[in-house]
Amino acid sequence: MNILVLGGGGREHAITWALAKSPRTDSLFVAPGNGGTSDIAQNVTGLNAEDGQAVLAFVREHGIDLVVIGPEAPLVAGVADVLRAEGIAVFGPDAQGAQLEGSKTYSKEFMDANGIPTARYASFTELEPALAYVRELGAPIVVKADGLAAGKGVIVADELEDAEDAVRSCFDGAFGDAGNIVLIEECLTGPECSLLAFVTGGKAHCMVTAQDHKRAFDGDRGPNTGGMGVYSPVPIVEAAELTAMRDIMQTAAAATARAPFEHDYRGVLYGGFMLTPEGPKMLEFNARFGDPETQVVLPRLESDLVDIMLAVAEGRPDDIDLRWSEQWAVCVVLASEGYPGSYEKGKVILGIDEAEEIEGVTVFHAGTAKNFDDELVTAGGRVLNVVALGDSFDDAREKAYEACDLINFEGKQYRSDIGKRAAAGRAAWEN
Repeated sequence: MNILVLGGGGREHAITWALAKSPRTDSLFVAPGNGGTSDIAQNVTGLNAEDGQAVLAFVREHGIDLVVIGPEAPLVAGVADVLRAEGIAVFGPDAQGAQLEGSKTYSKEFMDANGIPTARYASFTELEPALAYVRELGAPIVVKADGLAAGKGVIVADELEDAEDAVRSCFDGAFGDAGNIVLIEECLTGPECSLLAFVTGGKAHCMVTAQDHKRAFDGDRGPNTGGMGVYSPVPIVEAAELTAMRDIMQTAAAATARAPFEHDYRGVLYGGFMLTPEGPKMLEFNARFGDPETQVVLPRLESDLVDIMLAVAEGRPDDIDLRWSEQWAVCVVLASEGYPGSYEKGKVILGIDEAEEIEGVTVFHAGTAKNFDDELVTAGGRVLNVVALGDSFDDAREKAYEACDLINFEGKQYRSDIGKRAAAGRAAWEN
């Protein structure tokens, strides 16, 4: 099969890596790809992944059998709609389904309509009513830009003044058009946990649990980022909680196959949960693989990803068979100095080959490129995802950090405590 993956981050490198392992894969293209995907696939520069007609033209020219849409922006832009209308197999929901991520208000209304437990909330298009609601709820409180903001449009404010500043910042354009509508919700307490599912035909095939680290610095301090590290499985999740989470994902999947949805949802549905004292509650849905969650989930997948994605794209839920490794997976993100703020690019990266000589270690590229001298250089805020598989949580963590020490580029920054809280047990979230 000829396969096209849209996207150029660590998530897409992990997807491409998993697809490349399948005996069903013939030619593999990634648009635009990065410095890592170029080693296992053909990078396609100059193709606008958010332009459905441009993607369709490429698909026809290269005889593509399956298109896998990685990021949220092409999904919200309706690229899947254009391709499906022409009979192309697409892994990724249509624009209507993608609104579960594209609009946080739409997503909250979906949760309410289907009895999915979530935080109390309200959305606003004007400043003063939003500020009044903030004062009504009080701090701590969560302020969110309604639209897509690359994982950074969420502010958890511990003080009322900070919450008000966050609301003003959204309306002042800090997150562009994403902040034209502002969602304000109560602050739930407990550990967060992600559960992703392959969804097609109204059925959810749940994957393994994962837990991301959103804050930039050790101790969960600093600004929110796209994710600084992740592990799978999540040892603090109790059996009853996992059952409840899976039931919620099944409820959501079933809802996406009936009115008001015109077509059934076909892709990954990401459930971001808070494990509250009252049970798991949904924080948000995403309409695609999480980043960096994908980087620890797919290395544990033993089933053929091509088979799975094609079954999802063709609406064959009963043909999906998921098998998982019992190993633990830990991912540490190596970022550019200054991330998630401003940072420099073009720093030469060394040591990846040495890192991957460690048993169970794979390095997925997130923000890398090749310079004119064919050297691997930094090209983004999150640069590399260092992933290690191990027979225990501690084994995987030790391997991941050993690998991180072998990789060098100017300004390398990373968290040294990925997984530390979980290793300490549930009580670590009660302090």
